[in-house]
Amino acid sequence: MAKKSIIARQHKREVLCAKYAEKRAALKAAGDYAALDLLPKNASPVRLKNRCQLTGRPRGYMRHFGVSRNMFRDMALEGKIPGVKKASW
Repeated sequence: MAKKSIIARQHKREVLCAKYAEKRAALKAAGDYAALDLLPKNASPVRLKNRCQLTGRPRGYMRHFGVSRNMFRDMALEGKIPGVKKASW
């Protein structure tokens, strides 16, 4: 489990990114890079990191499900993800 401070920092970045998304797009379309530099650094979508919604783990993230590989496996074995079952051949 990731530290609560790291998860909170990531959430703060997501909120800032959503807040400035339209303004960033307008400034980029206009080519006004000087004004882009004045926006907060954490408002840039490049600074976002995909993290597991349950544990905050940054590695092994499965984009389609929004969780890490470890949590995906546990949830699949418990039957919490519809349509997913353990493969055997």
